[in-house]
Amino acid sequence: MLFPTTDFAIFFCVVFLGHWLLQPTPTRWKIFMVAASYVFYGWWDWHYVWLLAASSAIAQVGAVAVYRTNGARARRLVLALALVADLGLLLYYKYYDFFVSNVLNGLHIAGIDVSLPLLKLVFPVGISFYTFMGISYIVDVYRRELVPAKTLDLFVYLSFFPHLVAGPIVRGEELIPQIRTRRDPRRVDVGRAAHLILGGLFKKVVISSFVASAIVTPVFNDPGRHSALEILFAIYGFAVQIYADFSGYTDIAIGVALLLGFKFPQNFDRPYTARSLQDFWRRWHMTLSRWLRDYVYIPLGGNRRGTVRTYVNIVLAMLLGGLWHGAGWTFLAWGGIHGVGQAVGRWRREQRVRRGLPAQADDARSRVWQCVVTFHIVCLGWVFFRADTFSTAITMLTRVFTAWGSFPLVTPLVVLAIAVGIGLQFLPRGAGERVVAGFTHLRPALQGVAVGVVLFVITAMGPQGVAPFIYYQF
Repeated sequence: MLFPTTDFAIFFCVVFLGHWLLQPTPTRWKIFMVAASYVFYGWWDWHYVWLLAASSAIAQVGAVAVYRTNGARARRLVLALALVADLGLLLYYKYYDFFVSNVLNGLHIAGIDVSLPLLKLVFPVGISFYTFMGISYIVDVYRRELVPAKTLDLFVYLSFFPHLVAGPIVRGEELIPQIRTRRDPRRVDVGRAAHLILGGLFKKVVISSFVASAIVTPVFNDPGRHSALEILFAIYGFAVQIYADFSGYTDIAIGVALLLGFKFPQNFDRPYTARSLQDFWRRWHMTLSRWLRDYVYIPLGGNRRGTVRTYVNIVLAMLLGGLWHGAGWTFLAWGGIHGVGQAVGRWRREQRVRRGLPAQADDARSRVWQCVVTFHIVCLGWVFFRADTFSTAITMLTRVFTAWGSFPLVTPLVVLAIAVGIGLQFLPRGAGERVVAGFTHLRPALQGVAVGVVLFVITAMGPQGVAPFIYYQF
């Protein structure tokens, strides 16, 4: 079920009423929310509801077993078994065919022909997100940072529909206490929720959809037919598309959760204003960045085992981040670009400090240069992220320097959309808050009119039909 659809509007109206009416009876409320979330998930394909239930059950059984086990070695063993069980579903559905096909190719090159079945499994939407949330829950219980939740609370936590299929990745310590607390409808921040939902709809329905159809999809689908300037703007266009698409989804998810009285962590913070790749990952998909830091980078040793090992850990964490996005070599290349780029950036900053200089130059010219260079490295990564194959990515990168010719797809409207998609991130931080404050002080009737006008504009400017959010596939 997509957020910007009539189906979801009807679904949310029913859930909104049931949610607030059942607040006085916590158990009934929790059962209702689990059922509603399973309907939301099953709208895509009800056969995979059992997968969400199984993942939730594994996470709860694993966390309780880890919590009740005594002895360091025994607890580590139980933790390992719980993580293997939870990851097993993700590995089977997402990586089985990738692993088998690459093994078969390797054996064929070596002159060994072996027959192994390719299952061509349908990838369950959102499985990466709720699997990672389950893993964080188990590990946090193992670290004694969290006690096992009640089973019903855990099922609400993992299935809560606003974050279910595309994040943000919410930690147990962030959401489970809210599930246990009775909410007061008088304390709901309606102004901020409306701002997030309408802004997210505009990003997705207007900016992302237009840029995708106008230049990104035609060029990436057949780069050999397009000129250097069209390819360059398609790359910039995809940077805008994926930001508008994913941050748009996150804004809607956070806004919907706010209307239900829940607060989610921020997931984006003007990422294209970043001055380094490290800074970029503090701003882009922030909940995944924290997850990779706390559950991959730090367990690998972080920066505690020497300089070389620190660089290796950074690259490994980002390679895993790439593989998390998709079972393909293009995603590994994307992760590798960010991993190596962060390691090189860290090395350069350390060299400056050793020479007695600030870790990063901070004059106006340097800030602009750092931002431009970081953005183009990010765009280089986006080429591999978006391309269907390595060959397509290489063709794109080659032709951007060699394929001079006409550029009919680079229209003034395309240039404007890309400029707006990037330029809005450089607005002062207080601009959005002033809009929210102004909306909040309007009378209810005027608030309704304002919402109606914005929805009309979005509907008028957007295309017919809404494509799935990009991150549904992860």
